Amino acid sequence: MEGKNFNRIKVVLAERETSQKDLAAALGVTPGTVSTWCRNFKQPEIQTLFKIACILKVEASCLISPMDAVDYVFQPAK
Repeated sequence: MEGKNFNRIKVVLAERETSQKDLAAALGVTPGTVSTWCRNFKQPEIQTLFKIACILKVEASCLISPMDAVDYVFQPAK
């Protein structure tokens, strides 16, 4: 799954004209932690994702990238 973007934190930060450093301070984490999320090397915990959404004044769903339909095919339970 390398090269996949699972979150849109970097995009939403740019849209809100908020720096990674400011988000880190608001969350009480290091700027390096926010950087790893923005580069999609790691993903924030779900509770943190909701905190980020509150800070950036967006719905949490706006921070999550949709799955690529090619990578995921729904298979109903048997």
